Amino acid sequence: MIHRLVLVFTSVVVLGACQPSDESASVATHDQTPTPTIALPALPGSGVDPDFYAERLARLASDEFEGRAPGTRGERLTVNYLVREFADLGLSPGYGDSFLQPVPMVELTNTERSDLAVDHGEDSFVLSYPDQMIIGSRRLGPEAHGVEASELVFVGYGIVAPEYDWDDYAGLDVEGKTVVMLVNDPGYATGDPDLFNGNAMTYYGRWTYKYEEAARQGAAAALIIHETEPASYGWDVVINSWSAAQFELGDQGDEPVMALEGWITVDTAESLFERAGLDFAVEKDQAARHGFMPRSLEMAATASVRNSAREGTSYNVLAQIPGHERPDEVLIYVAHWDHLGRNLAIPGSAGIYNGAIDNASGTAALLEIARLYQMGAQPERTVLFLAVTLEEYGLLGSRYYANRPAFPTRNTVAAINMDALSLIGPSHDVVVVGHGSSELEDILRVAVEQQGREMVPEPTPEAGFYYRSDHFNFARVGVPALYAKGGVDHRERGRDYGLAQDRDYRDRRYHQPADEFDPDWDFRGVAEDLGLLYQVGRFLADGDQWPEWFDGNEFKAIRDADLQQEL
Repeated sequence: MIHRLVLVFTSVVVLGACQPSDESASVATHDQTPTPTIALPALPGSGVDPDFYAERLARLASDEFEGRAPGTRGERLTVNYLVREFADLGLSPGYGDSFLQPVPMVELTNTERSDLAVDHGEDSFVLSYPDQMIIGSRRLGPEAHGVEASELVFVGYGIVAPEYDWDDYAGLDVEGKTVVMLVNDPGYATGDPDLFNGNAMTYYGRWTYKYEEAARQGAAAALIIHETEPASYGWDVVINSWSAAQFELGDQGDEPVMALEGWITVDTAESLFERAGLDFAVEKDQAARHGFMPRSLEMAATASVRNSAREGTSYNVLAQIPGHERPDEVLIYVAHWDHLGRNLAIPGSAGIYNGAIDNASGTAALLEIARLYQMGAQPERTVLFLAVTLEEYGLLGSRYYANRPAFPTRNTVAAINMDALSLIGPSHDVVVVGHGSSELEDILRVAVEQQGREMVPEPTPEAGFYYRSDHFNFARVGVPALYAKGGVDHRERGRDYGLAQDRDYRDRRYHQPADEFDPDWDFRGVAEDLGLLYQVGRFLADGDQWPEWFDGNEFKAIRDADLQQEL
């Protein structure tokens, strides 16, 4: 929907000066002993207050905030409102002496895109947009970015995963070359539950990882072969997403960025392989097995793109309750405050994307859980409430925080994400997105069972939803991260009712102006869900446990290496 919106980049007038915290804070000492018997704290006072929550959800989703688009008047109103609310609850600034972390952002709009010319000796041909391919560049600057006579190399799934003894780049130099790779990962391709994570997508299956790894390997460009089932979306989604304006952080840090990133259709890939004298089906089968050897397609690619750029600044909102025993150790609750703004071609409120469920529901939850903490004793560890920007535009706000945290990642105990919470009423099931990831689930299970409910995995783990919301950016730097919410098995009306409500949201309201606050929503279910997340967090905030990733998880090695830095 981004291309339908008008985003105006302005300096946001905010409360307080933005100053970074001291990242040289003392480092926690971690006890890697197993998690002890879990005795969860009770909710303080009368527990979750549905009226408090509903009032703040309604306000955030009101027309007043104009769809909460980053860089607009709607952002200014939203950010100032959140700062006032946190301050009124008695929380302290979480980013130095400010509630605000500035996030530099750039809107990249493609102004020139060449075809992709392929030279195969005397057999030269062109791949055209959008039927056969799409390319783009995340590099900043007004100059054209591209490749010329760059060798095409098939690298299978383009994965380097030591915990699975898997390296598609082993012994391969791809400096200046264009790598061609498959979407998803070998576990999904084979259906083997003992390979990667079986049918459930791992981070290695996400297209974002594949570009990042190719850049780390020194490739000049990367092309992912699109197939609908393993990607979990059709070619039209790729074209619509990549044809619109893209957003990038204005400060890309030290991460390498390739000249070109893109996709080709599976039909195009089959044709390329045939021209190279290879059988695509055979090569794809081999790529999903140990011992796969990458191979050159004996072709060279030439292509370029040029972008126009608009720069601006958005803001993450950070509020904290300092710990009284171990203030340098932090537990984080995170939710994104941003949504899609408004379509100025549609007059009045009909053109406002209010984003009530996505994600005023999670942002209001930050305020309600902060209220619960303030009703009880001061926690032993610091609790940080983080409302991030630019989730709808590539998880950029949480990515920026994870790269430049207020507390070192090795001092961050865990992150709990709240995004698009369930408002259908009380459900028997609690869905864990990315089920089987970390010991946070052991703590959650106790709370769920105390409510007489059942913890269940997400229904479509092959779609990789764990990598599509803000908790992922904590996971990618090693911090155990939990994303759980009420499911569809309504305790009174049954599963069919819950599924119908879920379909209605997906088909009629998701990323549409119809995602509006409904005063008739049943808040009993979300009240139970917030109670669960409070208890999980409070257990950690008042203890000395450090939940770990389960063995075999793709983020465990990152966490272990981070914690070793203190030794």
